[in-house]
Amino acid sequence: MSEEGRWVRGRRAAAIIPAAGAGLRMGAARPKQYLQLGGRPILAETLEVFERYPRVDAVVLVVPPDDVVWCRTEIVERYGFRKVSRVAPGGATRQESVRLGLEAVVEEPEIVLIHDGVRPFVASDMLDRLFEALAGHRAVVPGLAPDETVKRVGASGDVEETLDRSVLRLIQTPQLFRWVDIRLAHERARIAGWTDVTDDAILLERSGIGVTVVEGARENIKITSPFDLERAKFLYGLGRPGHRALKAVPE
Repeated sequence: MSEEGRWVRGRRAAAIIPAAGAGLRMGAARPKQYLQLGGRPILAETLEVFERYPRVDAVVLVVPPDDVVWCRTEIVERYGFRKVSRVAPGGATRQESVRLGLEAVVEEPEIVLIHDGVRPFVASDMLDRLFEALAGHRAVVPGLAPDETVKRVGASGDVEETLDRSVLRLIQTPQLFRWVDIRLAHERARIAGWTDVTDDAILLERSGIGVTVVEGARENIKITSPFDLERAKFLYGLGRPGHRALKAVPE
């Protein structure tokens, strides 16, 4: 094994799980992370992945400020998630919530994973790919090539350019970073007043740090709409990839 490979295998890793959104696109009475999937909240299914994955040592869960106590008792304690070291209050944006999650880490790690709380189908083999790739890079994210033609469209609706989809990727989470890099990137963003970023990798790109994309997974869906929830129930009924055999979702 290379020196860099040994570095990854010997380092402490923490996962930040932002789940502080209101879930307006879902149109439900409760935030989407608390909706049921197979009898448990979606958020509990996501936490289960990292509870079982051996390379993750600790988890910081970030939720709406008013939900901190409820999440600690009704999700973390109820389902026995021992790796969750903190349940932290989130901010007004995902970016702020991730920064607050980083600040809430109890024992400083060398590797940080940032993963959407409503992506419960991340498989262990994809996590393995990300960790192995981090051995030779400073930031690694999963991505998928688009299946359909992609066009850039102007404000009037007219096509301005047809893009080469072979060089395009749809980026997922978890995203893996070295602790020092992601902490400095978020602090720099706070000082600079950046509020237009859609994922954490953008902060490293703006800091001049290269980001590497590895193959993602079609099943690693983000549940943000009623259609997504129906897809999630279908996948759950088939048995979660890389996780455990599951019974069909109750009606």
